[in-house]
Amino acid sequence: MEYCGRNFKNKDVMNNHIIKQYNKIVGKEDICYILGDLCLDASRQELFQLIKKLNGTKILIAGNHDRFSVLEYYELGFSSVHGHLKLKYKNQEIYIAPLPLYHIYSFTIHCTSAVALGNHSVLIPNPRDIPTFVATLKKYPFTLFVGLNTLFNALLRNSDFQKLDFSPLHLTSSGGMALTTETANKWKELTGSPITEGYGLTETSPVVCSNQCNAVQYGTVGRPLPETECKVVDDNGDDLPTGEAGELLIRGPQVMKGYWQRPEATAEVINQDGWFKSGDMAVIAADGFIKIVDRKKDMINVSGFKVYPNEVEDVLACHPDIVEAAVIGVPDNEGSEIVKAFVVCTNPDLDIKAVRDFAKTKLTAYKVPHQIEFCTELPKTNVGKVLRRELRDKEIAKAGI
Repeated sequence: MEYCGRNFKNKDVMNNHIIKQYNKIVGKEDICYILGDLCLDASRQELFQLIKKLNGTKILIAGNHDRFSVLEYYELGFSSVHGHLKLKYKNQEIYIAPLPLYHIYSFTIHCTSAVALGNHSVLIPNPRDIPTFVATLKKYPFTLFVGLNTLFNALLRNSDFQKLDFSPLHLTSSGGMALTTETANKWKELTGSPITEGYGLTETSPVVCSNQCNAVQYGTVGRPLPETECKVVDDNGDDLPTGEAGELLIRGPQVMKGYWQRPEATAEVINQDGWFKSGDMAVIAADGFIKIVDRKKDMINVSGFKVYPNEVEDVLACHPDIVEAAVIGVPDNEGSEIVKAFVVCTNPDLDIKAVRDFAKTKLTAYKVPHQIEFCTELPKTNVGKVLRRELRDKEIAKAGI
């Protein structure tokens, strides 16, 4: 057995070495990382039994800022098993892996589910280099593509990508940020593969719900996984009825134990009944499909009316000259906010009036961007998620607030 260039007599000796290394880092004997041991030919029951045996083994997963989510092997394995059950082909799938493996969305798919099935992942070191990315895609008859909205959008605009053979592709997975209707439609039209959008967080190992290949509802993130409960609540924590928007709460075997050595932060997001507060606004339909409206902290208050940036961005993305857009709330002089849109477009003649007129055809008046700024690109994370916070901070600094 080999790990980080060192040879070991067997897996147990190698795992003991890894445990010691992690104990040096975190200083606790009960925090360790065990290499995956899923049998490629295991039955469903055998997989679940294996993961339950390892219940209690804990893994530190890096989160945002200074927080680390403590996930147990069972929790991470729970998501892996559901990925295993969803993909029926073993030893023959070719996954495209353009997202960094330290992101839990990519980690779960490529380092647990793909490995458990004996499938192949093609790593893309720099997905922002679209020409090189497409050149790599030409070499493989890829069957599964993992990405997010900004990446799909960039690829769709590349002429060489449009010429690829997509006949082997039977599953495209989207997560990490909202998928716009325009991008989803164009992707299916070009590749023939509908994008199955899912939802999850680092704190939920990460999968909470997902669309299935044969039952995709665009605009939703699908239904919760088995053994997973979801509900929406108002600002007072009271349950809301079906069809109303509120904060999404999650309870299930994949929810983390807490933030590493942050009991106060843990208490803020997990209540006594085990419900995890996601910080996302959502609507649960009568058929159980969930629509993520937006991040609660990104909601814009326009004179008492709620405006969700995702909705406005989705509309703007439908304009034929607009590549992508980001929407934020900017404080006004009356203690409220106004809607501001940052737009990346392909037409240098596109003006503010044309964008506003287009938005008026699809949005209620108070949701139409009051301010519009054209830019060459939007700030993004390494994963490709648009950084609204950075845009908002710049606006606040500019206003001297």
